Amino acid sequence: MKMRRSMRLGNYDYRRSGVYFVTLCTYRFAHVFGQIVDGNVELNDLGRLVEEEWTRTALIRPSVDTDLFVVMPNHLHGLLFLRETTPSDGVSSGAATLRANSLGSIIGQFKSIVTKRSRSLAVPPGGPIWKRNYYDHIVRNQRSLDRIRRYIIANPARWQEDEYFSE
Repeated sequence: MKMRRSMRLGNYDYRRSGVYFVTLCTYRFAHVFGQIVDGNVELNDLGRLVEEEWTRTALIRPSVDTDLFVVMPNHLHGLLFLRETTPSDGVSSGAATLRANSLGSIIGQFKSIVTKRSRSLAVPPGGPIWKRNYYDHIVRNQRSLDRIRRYIIANPARWQEDEYFSE
């Protein structure tokens, strides 16, 4: 059996406090979240559900803050700020907690709840929503953070130039 190569940075602890820029793509890059009209995103019910759950990420996880994000027709770009948790955060300590607060577990839980909730939509998706993995970039300084924020804001207007664009 062929082993899948990890997209994560080797020997990096994704539980560490920091800023992470993530991109989550739809299965086969299908346009299931809405469309771009005149440089603006028009989300459908599934896209609004994704937007709602992304916003809830910081509300249900004391170690996470969300920053700018955009839901595009076939992907989501977002910035997550992770803080190390302590027992005073209302989160138990131990190895299970550390795994639960990793970037991978946060993204996995987000994708899972979107998939589960999507089944109750008036028009549920007919197949998988998400591509199997996700892309991440560890933001290392303010200049990089500012550049990524500009990219997120401009993404809808630059849709036809986007690497995930397809007709």
